[in-house]
Amino acid sequence: MTHIVTGFDAGAVAAGIKKSGAADLALVASRVPCRAAGVFTRNLFPAAPVTYDRQLLAFYPEAAQAVLINAGCANACTGVQGDVNARLSAEAVAQALGAHEHSVFVMSTGVIGPQLPLDKLLAGIPAVVQRLAPDGWDAAAHAIMTTDTRPKLASRSVQIGDRTVTATGIAKGAGMIHPDMATMLSVIATDAFIAQPLLQQALHAAADRSFNRISVDGDMSTNDTVLVLANGLADNEEIVDAASGAYQAFVAILTDLCTELAQAIVRDGEGATRFVTIQINGAESDAAAHQAANTVATSPLVKTAFFGGDANWGRILAAVGRAGIAVEPARASLFIDGGPAGGARLGELQLVAAGAPLDYSEAAATAIFAQPEIDVRVELGLGAGRATVWTTDLSHDYVSINGDYRS
Repeated sequence: MTHIVTGFDAGAVAAGIKKSGAADLALVASRVPCRAAGVFTRNLFPAAPVTYDRQLLAFYPEAAQAVLINAGCANACTGVQGDVNARLSAEAVAQALGAHEHSVFVMSTGVIGPQLPLDKLLAGIPAVVQRLAPDGWDAAAHAIMTTDTRPKLASRSVQIGDRTVTATGIAKGAGMIHPDMATMLSVIATDAFIAQPLLQQALHAAADRSFNRISVDGDMSTNDTVLVLANGLADNEEIVDAASGAYQAFVAILTDLCTELAQAIVRDGEGATRFVTIQINGAESDAAAHQAANTVATSPLVKTAFFGGDANWGRILAAVGRAGIAVEPARASLFIDGGPAGGARLGELQLVAAGAPLDYSEAAATAIFAQPEIDVRVELGLGAGRATVWTTDLSHDYVSINGDYRS
């Protein structure tokens, strides 16, 4: 699928921020001003770029033109100097593009604490502007990687009226992944013509069903940001009604795009050997189901059982039981399924019914837990609430990666 979006360019260079010398500075830019929307971390130690972007979105939501992303330094917990560095880097890009001084968002990823090497970053801006191209998305996706092992890039298109609307997004993330949201950055560009409040509404809806449904390790980052820029160059009739078919079609492709990126983050989880889907049905509310699914997804005992291929299902029910939601054990059932990535599932196996273990095959359960993809479904039998969360196992490699992250 093509990753070209009308009126958008992307590019990347090595600015010397990463110790490895790899590409570490990416830029996504529109040739015309855009309407913007964003969702951000809820961590109470937000990084300087998060603070800056929130302010930009609040005061200039229809003047956006670019997003600058650096890898190798998070610019988080850096005080007033960090705020100044975020602003100066944004203004430098705006000047290089000939754009409005308040039109550039910034994102950073890497180690928390060090000040941004502003001299290197500023020196790299003219070069990355020169690299901008309609097909520069893959280079940009590579440049924003830290512990990621592969780039994350996706596109979707939909027909709205007689026009084709396209959205392309990149993301990074592999560890410190947990809602709301996760050490993840994502930039999505679309040529849709949509009112800014509806763009924000659409992003909230999409993020809630994707980026806020993933967890690798239960740690919420200081830098999480997802931005959408819409330049309107698809020339569709402006989307102004949330009840319209055009809006629903746009939300559908945005959600699908975000889900692909979110799942790619989980699949690339630090040290991960399993991709696990946790589904909770029959809770008193969707919120309760989500809370239970997150509790299972972040349980070290559950995650290590996945890593070991040990069908120790009691840990799953124990996690649901401590999730702080209503549970009646006598109504609960537990099912598992698994299979090779991209292959056929082994077949669903029920382990528990009405709160009691069934006479199931231990060999069959162990075989499912040994698969690269595992589905876990818990039926609580209390209501219509349901939620799905995607997570990973917890391996020796995760500890190794994070034990010497700064080395």
